[in-house]
Parts: sequence; structure tokens; C-alpha cells
Amino acid sequence: MKTKAVRLYGTNDLRLEEFDLPPIGKDEILARVVCDSICMSSHKAAAQGTEHKRVPENIAQEPIIIGHEFAGEIVEVGEKWKEQFRPGDKFSIQPAMNYEHGPVGILSAPGYSYRYIGGDATYVVIPNEVMECGCLLRYTGAGFYPASLAEPLSCVIGAMHANYHTCPGAYHHLPEIVDGGRMALLAAVGPMGLAAINYVLNRPDRKPSLLVVTDIDQSRLDRAASLYTPEFAAGRGIDLRYVNTGNMEYPTDELKAISEGLGYNDVFVFAPVAAVVEQADAILAFDGCLNFFAGPSKPDFSAKLNFYNVHYAFTHVVGTSGGNTDDMKEAIRLMGEGLDPAGLVTHIGGINAVAETTLNLPKIPGGKKLIYTHIDMPLTAIADFEKLGEKCPVFKNLSDICSRNKGLWSPEAEEYLLRNADRFR
Repeated sequence: MKTKAVRLYGTNDLRLEEFDLPPIGKDEILARVVCDSICMSSHKAAAQGTEHKRVPENIAQEPIIIGHEFAGEIVEVGEKWKEQFRPGDKFSIQPAMNYEHGPVGILSAPGYSYRYIGGDATYVVIPNEVMECGCLLRYTGAGFYPASLAEPLSCVIGAMHANYHTCPGAYHHLPEIVDGGRMALLAAVGPMGLAAINYVLNRPDRKPSLLVVTDIDQSRLDRAASLYTPEFAAGRGIDLRYVNTGNMEYPTDELKAISEGLGYNDVFVFAPVAAVVEQADAILAFDGCLNFFAGPSKPDFSAKLNFYNVHYAFTHVVGTSGGNTDDMKEAIRLMGEGLDPAGLVTHIGGINAVAETTLNLPKIPGGKKLIYTHIDMPLTAIADFEKLGEKCPVFKNLSDICSRNKGLWSPEAEEYLLRNADRFR
């Protein structure tokens, strides 16, 4: 079986190549990848090369396939797994495997560490340890892109579950956000912030009574507010406010005023910026939990914290780096119940766009860049479909479909693209 894939050979050295996959073993699965969502973590892996903790040292000789937010369908199943998986099953993969035995080690992950599995490929061989860890997950919903976006959504879910609060004098930690509490999402209208808003508004079991979302880009705030409206939030019992802190003379004071001076029980930081971390610390309520969600690229990143409040007000900090398999399962279940992650996606492209997009990801505006690996298509903003449709019927029809869906990607758009991709040539 031949595959076409984007492989990492060294620092910023990504190559789109076609090569043979080995025959699958009795404990392996052959799968067809349909789509992959390009993550900032893939950019970091490419930029750091072998300095990245999940990337092997020998990639110059044995390159790895990049991409870890992917979905597809199973083609062939090795004998060991025939009772659990069948050809034609749609799947998503949890790349953060908790695999404590064998040669791969706990840090190995699809999209970072393997020669024959990664999201930016047409076909992959899923190794035994993925199934052993329970990380090959069936997806039965509409389309493929929601299964691809289950991984970033699981990271948000994991962050919410990781927050905790305390019982003064009892030394008990109470997991989770405060139900009915006050929550702030700072610098939170990028892709992961949008995922967090979507999850908070659709979560069935617990929710804040006040949700404040901040950023300094008004256009992105306006887009977020159009996708996840205060009216919809109010119907869920949540007072949702979108706030441009760039327009505030004293952001900390004004954010605290929105909480009626009480501060916020749960504060999430979505940008690795010292000033944002310090702002988050300053608006914490008594026993407030600051979740540093954004992963910095510099190992010496630091910010000031008020340790007087740590001592006397029980404020505290947690950090998360990805969700676990249970978080992925929750994401897939919620999508089956109606949560649509399409608001995260702003660009569509083919496998030929992967290398350039990954290397330049911080410079490309917008949200998630969704790649369909069996087509060739330049990375294209959904917002540009209408203009491109003046000359290209495929873009015209995609624009019409997206317009019917609030300007968003959809299973209908995906199906049309996959049926008509050869018309781009």
C-alpha cells in the first residue's frame, strides 16, 4: 500500500513524499485518513525538531509523519483486533497515549513519533499500542471533521476537569470548575478559546453563572459573539459577556467590576503572555483557580504571581497539556448530542498545503486549518469562497453551502468537497 504523507526530517524540514507502507502485522490496523486539523503543537514540533520531547532523535534517517488531530476510516484489521474493529469503521485517535510498557515510552504519540502513522497522510498503519491504550476511538456521527476536532476539544475538556477548589481547614481538593460560579476566559477567541466557549455553553452537567471572554481583537470577539451568542448562553442560564480589554484603561479593575468585585472562581489563560497571566492572577476570587492553558514555546517563560493571595486567599495555579482518552470520549459523545465544532474552522486545504501551513501557522490569521489529505487544494479561507466562486464553480457551491450554515464548514460542505475535489485540477 502506497501512502502520500508530510514527514519531518529535521528542524523546519517538512517534505511531502509518496512511499510504501509495510504490510500490517497481526496486531496492527491499516487506515485511510480523511482529514487532519493542523495544531500549533505540530508547528512547535517542526520548529524544534529533535529538541521536541516527543520527536525521536533519528528523524534524519527515519522521518516521522506529522499531524495528530485526524480522522478517517479503517481499511484492514489485523487478526488480534478483528473482534473490536471492522473495515469501514470511522475513527478518531487520542494521540496522548498513556503507554507505560514497551520500547515506545510514555511520550511517544502519533503525529510526533512514528514513521507510519500521523494525520497528514493518505494511509497509515496504526500500531498495536494505540489499541492497547484504548486510543483508537470509533466515531459514528456525521462527517469526518468533528472527529478530527475531537482532540482539540478534549484538551479544553481536560482543562475544565483539571481545575480544583479547596475546603479550608480540611485539606480536601474538590475537582472541577465551580458550578454556578464566575468564570473568565482570557485571550480566548482563537481556536482553542472558541472550543472552550462552545464546551462551556453546551456542557450538560455543570456551568458558570457568569462567563467573561476577553481579547484585544474586536473582529475576533465579534465573530465569537455571532457564533456563540449571549442570547443562547442566557437560555442555558449563563450571563455571557465579550470584553475587549484593549479598550479598557484599567482592565483588571474593570473585569473585577463585572464580577461585582468578587473576582472569578475559574480563570483560564489562552495566550502565553506574561501580562495576561498576571491579569488572570489579579482577578481571582477567594480560592480561585488559574488554569494556564496556553503552551509557551520558550522554556524560560515566567510571570509574576501574588503569593500573599496564595497564602491568605487560597488562590492556586494548574496547567494542562492535552486531554486524556476519557476527555476524547466525552468530546465524541457531546458531538453526537449536537455540539458542532465547525466554529473553530476558518481555512480548508489539501495535503499539498500542509508543510507551508505548519511552518507558518503563527503568521496565518483565523482559526483551525482543516486539511483533507486525499486532495490538492491551496489553503483557503472559508471567507474567500464567495470571491473565488466568481471563477470556480466548486468554490461557488462551497460558498453557497457555507452561507446556509452561518458561514461555517459543515458535513454537507465536506461531502461536496470530497466528491468534487478533482474539479480543482
